[in-house]
Amino acid sequence: MKLTRRMFVQSIAAGTTILSDKLGAVAKEHVVQRSPSESRPNVVFILADDLGWGDLSCYGRPDYRTPHLDSLAAQGTRFTDAYSASAVCTPTRCGYITGRYPARFRIGLEEPLIGTNHNVGLEPGQPTIASLLRQSGYETALFGKWHLGFRPEWGPNAHGFDEFFGILAGAGDYFLHKNGFGEPDLYENVTPVQRNGYLTDLLTERAVSYVQKRRRAPFFLSLHYTAPHWPWQGPKGGETTDRKFFWRIYSQDAVRDGKWKYFRNGEVRRLFDLSVDPHEQADFSQKHPEVLQRLMNEFDKWNEQMLPRLPPRR
Repeated sequence: MKLTRRMFVQSIAAGTTILSDKLGAVAKEHVVQRSPSESRPNVVFILADDLGWGDLSCYGRPDYRTPHLDSLAAQGTRFTDAYSASAVCTPTRCGYITGRYPARFRIGLEEPLIGTNHNVGLEPGQPTIASLLRQSGYETALFGKWHLGFRPEWGPNAHGFDEFFGILAGAGDYFLHKNGFGEPDLYENVTPVQRNGYLTDLLTERAVSYVQKRRRAPFFLSLHYTAPHWPWQGPKGGETTDRKFFWRIYSQDAVRDGKWKYFRNGEVRRLFDLSVDPHEQADFSQKHPEVLQRLMNEFDKWNEQMLPRLPPRR
């Protein structure tokens, strides 16, 4: 007999059905009472941020190896065709959490949700994979990136997750745990916290501790790594490279050339020496104006070969 997605969700969520427009009412009609002794599987869902399928050696990447992920693929199922509800952060996560098309939600139209927008988020009361599993007796946790709203009523704890540890924004400094505006963005449930360590390691340690915890109920862990999303910071700090790299989005520009990184945000231009300042805290633009000007000129030359920028977002 073919195992359908509906059958799988029913088996782990006590009879809940695939998410739909009338999911709340349908779920209530299909709840099945289970005995405490009936075994149900624990579920660990791991999400990498901006990881392409061709970035893994099990999919043919030739210039480096990803042995741990390759091992998971070898022990399980490696998909060769897959589709997501969107190509960017917020709507993709909206589709995963709710099981519905992102365009059915105001938050799902944010492609993606920017850090200054505190006017929209995932609406309270919306059934989610976590709320339905918790309703069915599961303990639930989300560790990592949320990116579906900054207010508490839009956060993970308001949408079925018993525990949350991570960031609310779309990206964060791996060491300072700040968003792109330099604001602290690490939370324990709804409380801002400070932790020392590389963010990927902190999330891993928290996940391992959660899985090893003694419990009577089954658990659902959604582990949302921020890696390998920008900023490109390895565990030992900023990476070194001889390749010149150009980047732009809306009113921001960047050039990476060896140890130097030029970054523009609106009218503010900065120069960083990543060999001594991997966290990009010290501005060297006044000390080395010739380097700043050279990188600005090189960016302009590169930019002339690109399509025109999109108009500023409102």
